Amino acid sequence: MLDINSIRQNPEEIKKGIAAKNGDALLVDAFLAEDAQWRELTAEVDELRARQKKAGNERNVKEAKKLKEEIKVKEEGLTSAEQKRAELLRKMPNPPLPEVPLGKSDKENVVLREVGAKPVFDFTPKDYFALAEQCDIIDTERAAKVSGARFGYLKGEAAMLEFALVQFAFDTARKEGFVPVVPPVMVKEEMMRGMGYVDRSEDRDETYLLEKDNLYLVGTSEQSVGPMLADEIIDAEKLPLRFVAFSTCFRREAGSYGKDTKGILRVHQFDKVEMFSFCHPDRSKEEHKLLLALEERMMQALRLPYHVLDICTADLGMPAAAKFDIEAWMPGQNDGKGEYRETHSTSNTTDFQARRLNVRFRSGQQKPEYVHMLNGTAFAIGRMLIAIMENYQQADGSILVPDALVPYMGGITEIKR
Repeated sequence: MLDINSIRQNPEEIKKGIAAKNGDALLVDAFLAEDAQWRELTAEVDELRARQKKAGNERNVKEAKKLKEEIKVKEEGLTSAEQKRAELLRKMPNPPLPEVPLGKSDKENVVLREVGAKPVFDFTPKDYFALAEQCDIIDTERAAKVSGARFGYLKGEAAMLEFALVQFAFDTARKEGFVPVVPPVMVKEEMMRGMGYVDRSEDRDETYLLEKDNLYLVGTSEQSVGPMLADEIIDAEKLPLRFVAFSTCFRREAGSYGKDTKGILRVHQFDKVEMFSFCHPDRSKEEHKLLLALEERMMQALRLPYHVLDICTADLGMPAAAKFDIEAWMPGQNDGKGEYRETHSTSNTTDFQARRLNVRFRSGQQKPEYVHMLNGTAFAIGRMLIAIMENYQQADGSILVPDALVPYMGGITEIKR
């Protein structure tokens, strides 16, 4: 949610930011009109209440009763204006930070750097699913029988690799002060709305709703970590508060029919390790760099080639003011020609989510301020498994285990049937 005073004082700047995200800048004009109506009615109601109080003190029962009826009518209009104003405010995305590259689509995301040498094979590399079938570590056929399309069983060493990745991510993040968390995977509507993930129809289409309980299944771990501190005031000296969370996540994958339907690249259920930080506004850009650095550190430890993208304005999404993605090189994709696929993302949402959730901090006796909230993928497990399998495949179809994960795999160094 945006700062109302910022909209009032800098409407053209806010319009510019919304337009840069391909959003509807006219929302600002509509909001200001409702806001003016709300302020006018608020002043009128306050005046009427003062007159009513005076009439009551003077025992002017007839005048007090008349004013009470007027107040009731005005309050109905005030409530309507307040609801319209709030609805318009919820529709406004977080404007991008000034340094974010301008762009009209994801094709204008900027490659900042490429890291790591792509593997060179003396054979045509297979895609992960062929390798998984040969090694008998992923079973989507039986998962379809049990649950339907876009589900999978991880078996044997694939299941072990998952928890090796989780433990490796936890160990790495803990050294930077991140507290491990296993959060709920069902979230109240007001908390999901506070995170900014159900305001748009495309977001709701992606999300599973348990209608009987009015609970949403999380599509990413941060959706239940961010609301942990809703309506709380944090001592400034305790900032940043950092968490690293493991959870199962759920997405409908709406609109992706026929795309990556085979295997585990796009599934309805997947596991993820997510980093999350509540920090001082003055430190959020540095915190964002830290999250990206941790993501890169883990990728480099696994010796997986990747590139880093600076996400342009149009591809930021609703809450993010700045965002970086990591895409891992996957040599088995694109019929063995290879391509980069997204494995990580890290976003600075500034105070956008904090305002919605009312998460604040206080320095001494000063007035509370809103924190800045940031998130960053440690590992999206399914995609990391794909990257490992394709980059570490051998000519005979076996898969080497990255050295960094061997201690978490009970000493297993190779996966084969």
